[in-house]
Amino acid sequence: MSVFKNMKNDLPASIVVFFVALPLCLGIALASGAPLFSGLIAGIVGGIVVGAMSGSQIGVSGPAAGLAAIVLTSIGALGGFENFLVAVVLGGAIQIVFGILKAGIIGYYFPSSVIKGMLTGIGIIIILKQIPHFFGYDSATEGDFAFFQTDGENTFSGIISALKSISLGSTLVAVVGLGILILWDKVLVKKAKVFQLVQGPLVAVVIGIVFFVMSKGSSLEISEEHLVSVPIPGDVSSFLGQFSFPNFGVIFSPDVWITAFTIALVASLETLLCVEATDKLDPEKRVTPTNRELLAQGTGNMISGFIGGLPITQVIVRSSANIQSGGKTKMSAIVHGFFLLISVILIPRLLNMIPLSVLAAVLFVVGYKLAKPSTFKAMWASGRKQFVPFMVTILGIVFIDLLYGIGLGLLVGIVVILFKSYKNSHFLHIEDVSNGVHKVNMTLAEEVTFFNKGAILKELDRLPEDTYLTLDVRNTRYLDNDIIEILEDFSEKAKNRNIDIKLISERGEIENPDSYIEFFRLRPKTT
Repeated sequence: MSVFKNMKNDLPASIVVFFVALPLCLGIALASGAPLFSGLIAGIVGGIVVGAMSGSQIGVSGPAAGLAAIVLTSIGALGGFENFLVAVVLGGAIQIVFGILKAGIIGYYFPSSVIKGMLTGIGIIIILKQIPHFFGYDSATEGDFAFFQTDGENTFSGIISALKSISLGSTLVAVVGLGILILWDKVLVKKAKVFQLVQGPLVAVVIGIVFFVMSKGSSLEISEEHLVSVPIPGDVSSFLGQFSFPNFGVIFSPDVWITAFTIALVASLETLLCVEATDKLDPEKRVTPTNRELLAQGTGNMISGFIGGLPITQVIVRSSANIQSGGKTKMSAIVHGFFLLISVILIPRLLNMIPLSVLAAVLFVVGYKLAKPSTFKAMWASGRKQFVPFMVTILGIVFIDLLYGIGLGLLVGIVVILFKSYKNSHFLHIEDVSNGVHKVNMTLAEEVTFFNKGAILKELDRLPEDTYLTLDVRNTRYLDNDIIEILEDFSEKAKNRNIDIKLISERGEIENPDSYIEFFRLRPKTT
């Protein structure tokens, strides 16, 4: 299949991702205490290099807010940015080793309640963090997603300060931009194909630039601190002078290696969680090869470190913006990387006319789609075992930061599962009874939880085409929601692989069930 087959979807999506990524690359670099250009380097490498090498079709990589605190501390502790770049290069090499050792399976052991909590929490924090920028109050940098901000305020005090210091021009153009985005998404995109090709965010940004130019000298003028701020090189030599290179004279320093392992571990974990989350958002339910992803991320980090860039991970904000904008293949991630590269070389002055409030409106829409009220209703309906870890993850992300929130959600999820199944073992038994026709009997254990997720995924993916699968759940008394989702997703893939499924339960036998979710919800509960 040609890589350009889906460009009608990928090109508009790449434009949206570009506008989302640009201020985040700069903001994360600023929050990390690193040169602004290092954030752009990481965004370019994450888009072009990692995008090309990755097996993910819809994931987008770049500098991550979750690493900002580590970067800020490490630059000072290691004696400068050039010394820190050595740790970035070594961290990338360690990630490549992780991929070779097949450590990518770790991502399968995070329950879906935590993954959904991460997506929803990120959506909420995007909205909360963009409210000050929406009203033209930009004391906190873009990409500062922690509750306690680098400017001394927290998420909510920053919002209160913003409401006391509203910039009329920034707010007006943001409201207009948000109106365009909603109108485009709900009405115009359904009217004609031109509105599918030319995306609402691009129109909102163009109107923002026009407004900035037209309002100069008036009471609605937008000041420079409320605009995108891309470094402007005077000539080729000054542009090349923005690149930094590692000081390999400190490569044998224990502190450098400790920092390298920290970067590798945190970046790998954040990437694997993002992979799990984006695969759930993918309308086509494609599965990303996680070990290949670690190899791609490691290569990207080595290149980024060699030329003066920040550490890279796959990032949920950019990835979700890509999916929600209609991105179909990795070309959207790659093209967004080229847009970053070309724009910082050719049109930095034009980029510096984009109001941050318009980009805040774009991120409002992204955040809302991640944190829809229907998600809370669905998780509540799934029961306490799903809802409690889900909410703990959200609260942890909003009131601490991303990694702490995920850690708390995972801890609570494990406690809930262990409380339910501490007396019982859980296992997977597969029996091949081929007699002329390839048949597979899969008998699920009495208790099946997300701990079994990786094993079940592996066995289902290994089934050859033209198989008759008998799924026996007669003895299963507890089936985790994660496993039900796996079966639901597999039933869609099975149609393409000519795999017939027979479900055997205490209620009888069902050939190719329409919905596993509905079946297990209606199933009689046992105590």
